[in-house]
Order: sequence, then C-alpha cells, then structure tokens
Amino acid sequence: MKKKNIIIIGAAGRDFHNFNTYYRGNELYNVVAFTAAQIPDIDDRKYPTELAGNLYPQGIPIYPQDKLPELIKELKVDECVFAYSDIKYEAVMAISAIVNASGADFTLLGPKSTSIKSTKPVISVCAVRTGSGKSQTSRKIIETLMENNLKVVAIRHPMPYGNLVAQRVQRFATVDDFKKHHCTIEEMEEYEPHVERGNIIYAGVDYEDILRAAETDPDGCDVIVWDGGNNDFSFYEADLSVTVVDPHRPGHELSYYPGEVNLRIADVAVINKIDSATKEAIAVVEENIKKNNHGAKIIKAESSITVDDPEIIKGKRVLVVEDGPTLTHGEMKMGAGTIAAQRLGAKEFVDPRPYTVGKLKDTFNIYPNIGILLPAMGYGEQQLKDLEETINNTDCDVVVIGTPIDLNRIININKPSTRVHYELKEIDSPNFNEIIKDFIKSHNLKNKG
Repeated sequence: MKKKNIIIIGAAGRDFHNFNTYYRGNELYNVVAFTAAQIPDIDDRKYPTELAGNLYPQGIPIYPQDKLPELIKELKVDECVFAYSDIKYEAVMAISAIVNASGADFTLLGPKSTSIKSTKPVISVCAVRTGSGKSQTSRKIIETLMENNLKVVAIRHPMPYGNLVAQRVQRFATVDDFKKHHCTIEEMEEYEPHVERGNIIYAGVDYEDILRAAETDPDGCDVIVWDGGNNDFSFYEADLSVTVVDPHRPGHELSYYPGEVNLRIADVAVINKIDSATKEAIAVVEENIKKNNHGAKIIKAESSITVDDPEIIKGKRVLVVEDGPTLTHGEMKMGAGTIAAQRLGAKEFVDPRPYTVGKLKDTFNIYPNIGILLPAMGYGEQQLKDLEETINNTDCDVVVIGTPIDLNRIININKPSTRVHYELKEIDSPNFNEIIKDFIKSHNLKNKG
C-alpha cells in the first residue's frame, strides 16, 4: 500500500503530540512537513530525528502556515491534519477550504486517537477559551488533593519554543529550574504558580515519556493533574474531566475549536469570574452547558483578586501588563490587572502603543484589537528586552502586573509596580472539596500520601 503524505498544521504543541502518538513509527504514513502559526519564530526549524524516530533520519521540516497551498502541491500531499487550538470555527473551515482546493483531504484527530493512558488517576483541567482560568482551577484542585495528604504531579500542555531535543522531558521543582531550561515568560507564567506552592510540574515535547517520568517522580505521585493550554483537550485519558467556561465571552464555548469538545466531555464545568461578569452573560453560558452536556456538574466561582501594594494604584496613571496569549489569540479585552486597577480607582489607563519597540510593535500590528493593555510577550531574549524597554518608555505613574509571574525578577522596571494575584473561589455547592472527596473515594486514594 502506498504511504500517504501528510502535513500537520500546528503551533509547536498539539501538532508534535499528534505526530508522536499517531504517526511516529506508523508505516502507513509519511509526514513530509509541519506548518507553524500563532507563535512567533517557530517556523523554518526541524522536528529533529531524535524525536521523530527511525522513519525520519533527516527530521521533519517546519514551514510557515501561509506556504500551505504550495507545500501541498510540491510535496504531493494527500492529507493535512489540523492540530492547534483556540480557533474560530470559520477560521478552521477556511483552512479546510485552502487544503481541499489544493488537492488534499482535511483531518481533525480526536481524543480517542491521541490520548495516552496513565497508571495513575488523572484529573484534566481544560477550557473553552484561552484565559478562562485553567491555571487557577488547577491550583485549587491540587491544593484540595494535597489537603488530603496526596502527592500530586502537574503536567502542563506543551510550549516548546527552544531546543526540542533538550526539551523532551522537563521537570520543574524550583525557580532555578526556569533558568536551567531557558524558559520563556509564557512558560514561567504557567510553571511559577505551581512551584511557588511546592508542586512538581512537568512539561516538554514527548508526552508519553513525560507521563512515565511523572508517574515515577522521585518525590512520589498519587494523582496526575493535566493543566491544559489554550482550549485544547487533554493529552491523557482523564478519570475526571474539568472544563472552565468564561462568561466574559458568552457563546464562545460553542464557536471555537476545540473548546466545544472540552465542554461536551466535561464531568465538571466551572463558570469562572462570576464576580466580574454580568448576570445575563452567566445565564447564557450556564444554559449552553446544560443544553450540550446535561450530565456535567456546574461549579460557579469567582476569580478572587488580591494586590501586593494596592495603595499605589488609586488616582494614578497606570500601565496594565496582562498575560500575553490571553490578549492575543485569546482576544480578551481585560484581565486580572485591568479589574484590579478599575476596582482600586486608577485615574487613567495609559496606552502603551506609542512607546512599543521591536517585536512588541509587531505584536500590536498582528493583533490590532489588543487596545491599551500591554501583553507580556517573552518568547525569546529579544522579546524580553523589547518588553522591558516598552514598559520603561511608557509615560505612566505605576505598572500593574497582571501576569502570574513576578516580572521584576526577570526584567528591570524603572517605575513603581505592583503584582496582582488571582485564585479560584467557589460559590456554594457543588465545589471542589465535594468533587475531590468523591474522586478520592472512587479511586481508593485515602491515606496514600
């Protein structure tokens, strides 16, 4: 049988996982290329042979997604596999039209084809959109498990933007590990809150190897918590599936791929941010959950916000720095920093756009609807320098840091600043204490810590 030539359309995450679980070592297919989107500076590389396996002694090239039509023709491609997340349905089908018009089939691989089974119980935390509150939900679940004397290991959705071979399996136990693994801001935003609480967190490229390392972690492991990325579904078969829904973007739970998948397979749906969303928006989201997953338990929760130095915000002209992906492909118009500044009486939100430099200027050109917030972009050393220079250039009184990491630890800010923290706070019942109690009982996990 003739091998099918495959292109995997991705963004350095789900695409590599789909290859590793479905195509690597599969004699029926020949993956001729990956294409890259969403994340800067990841195209024009190779998926290395050390990860690609014996069938690919030269590795697999990575091209920009805009070359897709010509690649399909030049490489005689039979099938293109779409493999990244947080995309409007219209955009997914627009790519499908490009693929079909160029002569190839268009494929979406689902959880059954790509999920790995663990030897440990797994709780997955996913979302319907980037920026819904997955990380704070994961932290709440982990804290609840730890209160029951269970050893928890978190595994984070991939963000491999550097040396892929070196990033095959990464373990983070201390802040020093961020430097060891050359982490970007986007990676630190996800890992630091776990490490600060004393949790072990794994990430990388090869999620079979990562899972086996986590299961046998030297500090022990009773439960795996999958901390999802964007609105992707879990890489692992989950024994308890949790999906976070955002009433700041009502209706998006039914219009973005693959977020609706997460909504439909959830055992628990968390309506987050009810303290800052309208009643009407909360009602829309709740109704959509009930219509499309009538078996899901619904938790309503606030995103509880605290500020290190609240006094310096009142009456001041503030520059608000928010989580990068939440503002870019997450399309959010506010974050924790914005809400904190509003509540604490900031006089004015300063527009950073006149002060942007380098790659940050490019970010605003690519995502013109970001507005007057500054995304904490730091995929590489140059972006980090551009972020520092932009903040220091901006004519403001105070910098409000709404990202999950301490920016002052990695860049030098030349004006007063304060960090904003946010945690999940459930309202009434059901809540995670009840749900985790049932989970522990059903998996016979009591007294295993």
